[in-house]
Amino acid sequence: MSPLSPSMGFLLLLVLWSPGVIQATTTGPDVLQPTESVLRKETLFANVNGVVNSEGVCQCSVYLPDPVFPVEKVEYLQNTALSINVTLEAEVSKIREYSKKIESYESRILNLTHRLQVMEQTSVSYNELDFELIKVEIKEMEALVLQLKSTVTGGNEIIELLYTEIQNISVEINKLERFDKNNVIAIRREIAALKQRIKQCEEQNTGVRPTALPPPEYGLCNHGPISNISKPFVIQLNWRGFGFLYGSWGKDPSPRPPKNELYWVAPLNTDARYLEYYRTYQNYDDFLLFKNPKEQRILYGQGSGTVVFNNCMYYNCHASGDICKIDVDTNTLIIRKTLPGAVFNNRFSYAGVNWQDFDFAVDESGLWVIYSTEASTGNIVISKLNETTLTVENTWQTKQYKPAVSNAFIACGVLYATRTVSTRKEELFYMFDTKTGTESRLNLVFDKMLETIQSIQYNPSDHKLYVYNDGYEVTYDATFSS
Repeated sequence: MSPLSPSMGFLLLLVLWSPGVIQATTTGPDVLQPTESVLRKETLFANVNGVVNSEGVCQCSVYLPDPVFPVEKVEYLQNTALSINVTLEAEVSKIREYSKKIESYESRILNLTHRLQVMEQTSVSYNELDFELIKVEIKEMEALVLQLKSTVTGGNEIIELLYTEIQNISVEINKLERFDKNNVIAIRREIAALKQRIKQCEEQNTGVRPTALPPPEYGLCNHGPISNISKPFVIQLNWRGFGFLYGSWGKDPSPRPPKNELYWVAPLNTDARYLEYYRTYQNYDDFLLFKNPKEQRILYGQGSGTVVFNNCMYYNCHASGDICKIDVDTNTLIIRKTLPGAVFNNRFSYAGVNWQDFDFAVDESGLWVIYSTEASTGNIVISKLNETTLTVENTWQTKQYKPAVSNAFIACGVLYATRTVSTRKEELFYMFDTKTGTESRLNLVFDKMLETIQSIQYNPSDHKLYVYNDGYEVTYDATFSS
């Protein structure tokens, strides 16, 4: 660059060639001209006053904005945006997932609300298992709502309302459980008492005034035959599941001290023949909730005619005409004895229930067995057994053909036999009184839950029938006439 006079003004042409680079040339004392390559990139012009220093060099000051493109800032912004986008997608995914869960639990809450309304408005009795199942559902929903509250911030009024509603349901369940604590007998007897009062009023209107008698005492036989069988009360499915349709269950009418209660369940294997596993429970609550079971194995029994009495189980030994007696506390075989003349291996079993050649029963007087012989040509034979030695103390032969009967039980020394009316109805149609040796016909039709009744066990300690109905454990209240 040629020296210029300090007093001489000049035109400085500024050109942006590339970011941060300026090129300029002079063609005379008055004018600076850009090179040809710069002119092609010309973007900006400015008039600048310059000075010449002591060395004769022209100097000028030009202030430009930072022309460097901020690549690092852009990359940082891109990474930040990407991170925010991933986080946002994750949160949106969570919201979608929780929305589905909320919809699911909303329907479950509606279902629970409906069930609570049914519990409150009907006289149907509910056991502890019903309440425990509802409590489990409530706890699951509470856990979900707490999870939602911890992950969703802001705008969670709906979640708060949902949590409050679940807590309210939990409170109502606890109230209902305390109010309805296993009152099956009380409610049903109140209904029976009301029906009796209505009947008395009707008879009074016709001039007949019956004398009210107290209900029969448990364990005694100061009454007449069975006059009514209640509606079925379904307890639960057997502990082995849906596939185990055959078996028996009940309550020991006189467990050995210190036991106050002893419930037992003996489902057959899926072949409907082998008795291999059974369970006992120390009380009704444990039985309902499958808590503290004592599960044991035997080799082997057969058929659904099993019974438990005085902590001992009586059953037909597999593929034989023998009676087996085991102690359920130790699961040890106490005695095995042949039942004289009895047929076995499905020779004369009940209608629709195979392998029940021996059907054991317990009543107020002790242990019985219902079976058939070749001499009886398939008709029912009843024998009273000594529970200690299994010897036959007395025997009665009836005129009722056993394969025409769906099941049977004994109460107060009277044999009662049932037959199938339909898939939902059963009839108590036959009775044989061992005290008089006489037989009679009945016509007591009662409901059943499913098609086939595999076993019926009468319990003298509570006048209940413990029925195994296609895998379900069911009870009935038996009412005796005066």
